[in-house]
Amino acid sequence: MNNPLLWTDLDAKAVDTARILAADAVEKVGNGHPGTAISLAPIAYLLYQKVLTGDPADPTWVGRDRFVLSAGHSSLTQYTQLFLAGYGLGVEDWAALRTFGSLTPGHPEFGHTAGVECTTGPLGAGISNAVGMAMAARKERGLLDPDAPAGESVFDRYVYTIAGDGCMQEGVASEASSLAATQDLGNLFLIYDDNRISIEGETKIAFSEDVQARYAAYGWDTHHVDFTNGFTTYEEKVAELYEVIQACKQVTARPHFIKVTTVIGWPLPTKAGDHSVHGAKLGAAEVAALKTALGFDPEVNFQVDAEVLAHARGNAAARAAEAKAIWTPKYQAWRSSNPEGAALFDRLVTRRPPEGLEAALPVFAPGKKATRAASGEVLNALAGVVPELWGGSADLAGSNNTTMKGEPSFLPPGRSSHEFAGNLYGRTLHFGIREHAMGGVLNGIAASGLTRPYGATFFVFADYMRPPVRLAALSGHPSIFVWTHDSVGVGEDGPTHQPVEHLWSYRAIPGLDVVRPADANETAHAWAQALRITDHPVAIVLSRQDLPIFERGEGACAPAELTAKGGYVLKEASGEPTLVLLATGSEVALAVEAQALLEAEGISTRVVSMPCLEWFDAQPVEYRAEVLPAAAIKVSIEAGIALGWRNYVGDRGRSVSLEHFGASAAATTLFAEYGFTAANVVATAKAALA
Repeated sequence: MNNPLLWTDLDAKAVDTARILAADAVEKVGNGHPGTAISLAPIAYLLYQKVLTGDPADPTWVGRDRFVLSAGHSSLTQYTQLFLAGYGLGVEDWAALRTFGSLTPGHPEFGHTAGVECTTGPLGAGISNAVGMAMAARKERGLLDPDAPAGESVFDRYVYTIAGDGCMQEGVASEASSLAATQDLGNLFLIYDDNRISIEGETKIAFSEDVQARYAAYGWDTHHVDFTNGFTTYEEKVAELYEVIQACKQVTARPHFIKVTTVIGWPLPTKAGDHSVHGAKLGAAEVAALKTALGFDPEVNFQVDAEVLAHARGNAAARAAEAKAIWTPKYQAWRSSNPEGAALFDRLVTRRPPEGLEAALPVFAPGKKATRAASGEVLNALAGVVPELWGGSADLAGSNNTTMKGEPSFLPPGRSSHEFAGNLYGRTLHFGIREHAMGGVLNGIAASGLTRPYGATFFVFADYMRPPVRLAALSGHPSIFVWTHDSVGVGEDGPTHQPVEHLWSYRAIPGLDVVRPADANETAHAWAQALRITDHPVAIVLSRQDLPIFERGEGACAPAELTAKGGYVLKEASGEPTLVLLATGSEVALAVEAQALLEAEGISTRVVSMPCLEWFDAQPVEYRAEVLPAAAIKVSIEAGIALGWRNYVGDRGRSVSLEHFGASAAATTLFAEYGFTAANVVATAKAALA
């Protein structure tokens, strides 16, 4: 059993210090979100100083709990606690809030400020990240220490998140929370700050539901602590919240929802409860009055009592030492008794790809195969070599081909179906029709650091999950997004399901690699390269329809290993190339067909496969110039808008593209109607040459 909460006068003074730091920081920079940070200060302090397991001196310690501030606009809520606990922030960082290069940016950023587990700000996204982190904890335990008694593994941990009214209104929160209940994530805590205020004022103008009842309906373990009762004795409410958290830990098969009803900005003397304190500075008079009420000098900014700071940092360090004194011997014992698991852990923690990755890749003989089908075979081949690789689809596994054969589902056993049998440590993920949450969950898993997650849907529905894709790129999470049904090749499902603008839309995201392989063997090497990349996300875009599998080797097409370069000479011209045909995906075969016709007319034509423009752009300038010689006329071929191809074909080049939506018809009909034929490529090339 946990000891009762010990709450001293120095703890109370530390909470008040957090409040005046938040007020001063926003007042100095002139913008920010002080209100929630002020009213949530006791709750955040409780988490960091009394509940969370972590080590300020070792922020990435594997044995730590995780904290996610889903209400990322209230970054000061987290920064104050990182400062008090000793995660490397100083008073000078408060003075630099929201300024260029500071460690206290407007929203928490992963990899930028020590102790921040993921980038938050887009409301609700942090909830999906936290769900992913909770799932990752269970998976990592199953991968490395499955036989440990419940709660006794060195990989067991809790995940805590604070969310606000805005988070609760975003659809991604509902998607992720529903999934969390289905997964019985008893290691997940969601603390909902029910302050009933958003930018437009009282939330009742747009938000009237009973959020706690909603979470009960999902299947969460729900509780309520009302901080509006008895403001002068808020310490009693802190103790009540602490007791609720400890009691929740006895409920191991349901995630935990705790509504904390607060008054935004309390204890501001005149502005508490007013929406004006949500996202603007308080004004010098209000800040001075707050300081006076809390016993601080109204003339001093960023006032931190040395005794208070020593108390908070000493407590955080002592709790870390105590936790590590228990964890470290268990970890060493685990390593000694699990040498294979320890070796795997050592590889995973450094994100090294496994030996034998390339040797495990299947080699596809000439013939025909959809790249989505090839991708499924690649996953099956990699299953035994890359045990950290796991994932699934947003209810499209049969179409996306994302289920590894013979691998159980990641499910509480009681939720198995006759199609999908699962267990707590399974490998196949079922996201349901929740693309947005799927992306956020993948990022949360990737942020945990020991496994490699992938998630799939139809390419056109990538629009539903664009925010987490952008956040993965911004954060450097190596999430893998698999998007199939990549063009009008979808066929009869029609324009609602046919992506047209999507390739260039996603290529526009900095830090995202978009790979559209031309055949089955390029698909295999796309997967291998994606697994070698550990500092940013990769999207693999695959065809619905069968594509020719090119013959590789001497006298035929170039080796598929060159896929990793992003662009390469697939078929050389008969002489010095006068013309270069650049293509991706299904259109590469069309380029090869057109090349034969052009060469028959004496036009020396090279075919360049460009599976990933980002990888190609990262190659040395000499290589790129060799593949795309300046003197040659260039024609791009891609079944989508031409938008960025001018960068590659130049002013003299042309593009065979699709500048409108598709239609409901057979894929072969659509390609012919829209000019994706060898004859049209030849005509376009001749026009460019002329």
